[in-house]
Amino acid sequence: MMYSRIILLILAGLVANAFTYPAISTPHLFQSAAPANNARVQTVPFQSQLVGTSLPYNVVLPVNYHLPASREKRYPVVYLLHGLFGHYDNWTTKTRLTDYTATYEVIIVTPEGNNGWYTDSQLAPKEQYESYILKELIPDVDRRFRTISDRSGRAIAGLSMGGYGAIKFGVKYPAMFAFAGSMSGAMNAASWTREEMAGLPAIWNSLHQVFGDEAGQVRLSNDLPKRIRDMSSQEIAALPFIYLDCGTEDPLFPSNRSFAELLVSRKIPHEYRQRPGGHSWTYWDAQVQEVLKLAMKKMQKS
Repeated sequence: MMYSRIILLILAGLVANAFTYPAISTPHLFQSAAPANNARVQTVPFQSQLVGTSLPYNVVLPVNYHLPASREKRYPVVYLLHGLFGHYDNWTTKTRLTDYTATYEVIIVTPEGNNGWYTDSQLAPKEQYESYILKELIPDVDRRFRTISDRSGRAIAGLSMGGYGAIKFGVKYPAMFAFAGSMSGAMNAASWTREEMAGLPAIWNSLHQVFGDEAGQVRLSNDLPKRIRDMSSQEIAALPFIYLDCGTEDPLFPSNRSFAELLVSRKIPHEYRQRPGGHSWTYWDAQVQEVLKLAMKKMQKS
């Protein structure tokens, strides 16, 4: 298990930093990954007071957002989080997100999370990436755009580090989200140890800076399996709908399957899918389409 986790994290870093797509059987599908309609994509150069730096985010607007007939219409929002060593523009440059959302009346927001694990850091007080999302990003999006600014119109999802972050936001702040989804999520990130990260100093440093010592409070309060195990029946009843998937060739597959089994044991409403695939943009480009479909359904029902 330790070996497979190390391989996963190596792959995660390589994938997130890649300038080209991994070889696939139909490479022409990814020769033009730029948005089909750039006018729908806006970059907001947001200055975070909590993190103390610029944290730009991309917004993909509905096709009809600026039409006269839609001037009073408000839209649900899906927040899509990137992975470790990734950035806010990954979703709009490495997938066909704008094509997939062309028929949806939804706003997509892709925030900058750097390597902060969407958590308020134990060792770097200015790196408050959890508080940033909750206290700065979401309010800023609601001020700038015509959003449905309550739980019924808000979903969050992500890949790898972002999958961990999305499920964590749903678990810790259930009153804010109707749906929380993960693709290839690093569900056990808060419990990974120095020994498991031996030989991978960049990854261990990111984990240690955010979560601190292995027995520290930040680790314990952000350990997803622990939080699920410790939940009361009332807390479980308040959770948003949880979705997770993972490729069967992904080294994170065993931990995702174990997390799904934990959700079953606690009788938490969720959907889990395992599909052929690895820890790659080929897999995430396919699965984000499924995430969007389900998120829209769950927001409409909440």
